[in-house]
Amino acid sequence: MSAHLVDAFLEMMSAERGAAANTIAAYTRDLEDYCAALSSKGKTVLTVGRDEVASYIASIEAQGLAASSAARRLSAIRQLHRFLMSEGLRKDDPARIAPAPKTRRALPKVLSVDEVDTLLARAQSEAEDQSASASVSEAAQRLYVLLELLYATGLRVSELVALERKSLMRDASYLSVTGKGGKERIVPLNDRARDALVAWKGRIEKTGPGKFMFPAKGAEGHLARQVFARDLKALAGRAGIASAKISPHVLRHAFASHLLQYGADLRVVQMLLGHADIATTQIYTHVLDEHLRELLEVHHPLSSGGS
Repeated sequence: MSAHLVDAFLEMMSAERGAAANTIAAYTRDLEDYCAALSSKGKTVLTVGRDEVASYIASIEAQGLAASSAARRLSAIRQLHRFLMSEGLRKDDPARIAPAPKTRRALPKVLSVDEVDTLLARAQSEAEDQSASASVSEAAQRLYVLLELLYATGLRVSELVALERKSLMRDASYLSVTGKGGKERIVPLNDRARDALVAWKGRIEKTGPGKFMFPAKGAEGHLARQVFARDLKALAGRAGIASAKISPHVLRHAFASHLLQYGADLRVVQMLLGHADIATTQIYTHVLDEHLRELLEVHHPLSSGGS
């Protein structure tokens, strides 16, 4: 009973609201768990009550699920029940007053500028290694281009690996990127990223026409983000940086934090990251706070470092 209603809800989210594939996948997992819990108590999404929804939310928090994941699961449940009401399948919303899990958004992990420089230098060195075999050389060059692009643009890893060849525009100075919800934005490239990408594009086009900038033999036709993440951690290890500190998303954080650290406007960073709401971008203002404290400590006449 519940499964086909969940399928209908997910289809609506995809077709009518343009939910991203990653969001649909996460909601699918969340709602499968929810329905299984209801089934174990002889309930369905049409018969569950408010107390039972609240009990379920409490149970997943007790299991140690991260607050952010619990909040997303509650969001999926709430939207499902609103959908059932809008379709006339229920007259009430049992999730309407379910208490939201308390969450404190953690500050993002950020690499220092020196650590990013070290990572890029190692990637470039391996990409230019003339003694490597053809397959190793191609993988190293691909990783170097991916790394340059990620740090130069702050793209989401899903946007980066699925980048299309036609996205390179205006004398290779800009990328046209399709982000969450199918929203398109234009992202500028610095000289290093542009040169690396143009050289890579020229290399892969010698093998024939294709859609993606980073083609692969999998079902999606482009490099899997898990493969990139794995290769990035291995590179970090070879560069003497703890692999636990590194992920594609950490480099996206580094891009945003370093821009703010060197004077970029928060609105500009919001646009480059593709955030719909500036509140999402404001998590990076901790960088500005630290910078202001340093300025006060160094330059304020009453501080120990003041002159």
